[in-house]
Amino acid sequence: MRRVLPLCLALLAPWSAAQAPGVLQGVRLVREPGPGAEVRRVLAKVPREVQVGLLVRDLTTGAELEARGADLSLIPASTVKLVTALSVLLDRGGAGGWWSTELTVPAAEVGRPRVSHLTLRGGADPTLGVADGPNSLRALARQAHARGVREVGEVRLDEHTLDAATWEGLPLGVPMTPVRLAEWHASPPTSAAEARRRAGAALIAELRRAGVRVRSETVGTALPFTPSLPPSRVDERGRALPPDPFVPVARRPEQGVASVRSPSPTGVLAATLRPSDNLRSEELLATLAARPGGNGTLAGALARERSALRRVGVDLTGVHLADGSGLSRENRLTARALVDLLRASHDLPYPAGSVRAEPPARTYRERRNTLAEALPQAGTGEDDPEHDGRGGTLARRLVGSGLDVRAKTGTLPGVSALAGYVTGGSGHTLAFAVLMNGPQDSPVLTLRAVQDEMVRAVAAAH
Repeated sequence: MRRVLPLCLALLAPWSAAQAPGVLQGVRLVREPGPGAEVRRVLAKVPREVQVGLLVRDLTTGAELEARGADLSLIPASTVKLVTALSVLLDRGGAGGWWSTELTVPAAEVGRPRVSHLTLRGGADPTLGVADGPNSLRALARQAHARGVREVGEVRLDEHTLDAATWEGLPLGVPMTPVRLAEWHASPPTSAAEARRRAGAALIAELRRAGVRVRSETVGTALPFTPSLPPSRVDERGRALPPDPFVPVARRPEQGVASVRSPSPTGVLAATLRPSDNLRSEELLATLAARPGGNGTLAGALARERSALRRVGVDLTGVHLADGSGLSRENRLTARALVDLLRASHDLPYPAGSVRAEPPARTYRERRNTLAEALPQAGTGEDDPEHDGRGGTLARRLVGSGLDVRAKTGTLPGVSALAGYVTGGSGHTLAFAVLMNGPQDSPVLTLRAVQDEMVRAVAAAH
């Protein structure tokens, strides 16, 4: 331990506490294997004022191969999206999961052609569309018509699933609402009220298109969904009896007349991670907040992320989560936490919880690992239809290296990060994470070049 303390203090020295708030938080004084000679040569190119956290682990043997400052708590930028993606996969039960949206009517009006209102209830499904395919408002409207609904007094939205106000103040500046439409991606609503108006207007148009008359253009706000409330009973002596099994209509919750569900989250994960899409990542985080699984708040979603990571063995020392995209400079991760996450994702069967039919290494090698396949693939060159956008933010990095690198980038002023997988010369899959934090005018292109050279060195050495 006497050898380790000076080393850790030396690594922290280039930055003052004011330059790197929280960097000392959660630092553990542990013995590291240290970087090998070639990796040390590469890291020597990092400017002195830039802090580095590095860890490389062999996922076949479990051995830590290279490390430097693996437990430093650093700003991770968009590598936070790895946390969001894995948490959503775990929450949905793996690649076979989905989100759902439904239309409900008052219990007393079920089966009637004329209803006082239709309520649109959603779980923040980021893939719901207006008219495209089975997961759309058009599909909901057609189902309602098929169930005999011919006239609606007004359309209402249940906004109690999410507390949009808890997302205010994040750098992205876009409210998270329980009903989102894929068509909004290029021009998202700027407030929850605007989201309600736009979603309600789209549903009204689709209901009319399906042959359902809607009398009011006003989009109302629904009461929160409440479960059945069986009447309490007592005997002749006033002693409590089991509730009456017959629930009067007035005590029943609204009943569904239409429902749709999303495809597997696999597609939206790829559309999020490969181009590093900040809005989609925040939308994914919002699905973790949605009631009833969550408590409707940003803080609740972040707490569910921590709980998910803890369950799969991620070391949360020095980890602080502030958003789903990594835009916030309040986020903190360690190289160790990222490598733990990558190890967990590599080892989980897909869909999560199923009986494993093959070793994880084979799943990864034959490109059936859900999270790994959603990551950018290094060296594909220009993104074009031939590559189906697979290269993403790594398309022009490590071109011609011949390496199989699937990883997530991260960039903010003064911050550059790379975390993912590379197949080493041994044939083993290596999980790696490198976080670099420095002054905001640090040469990010230089840091990326060092990261790429480091990946080459690690793959050659191991």
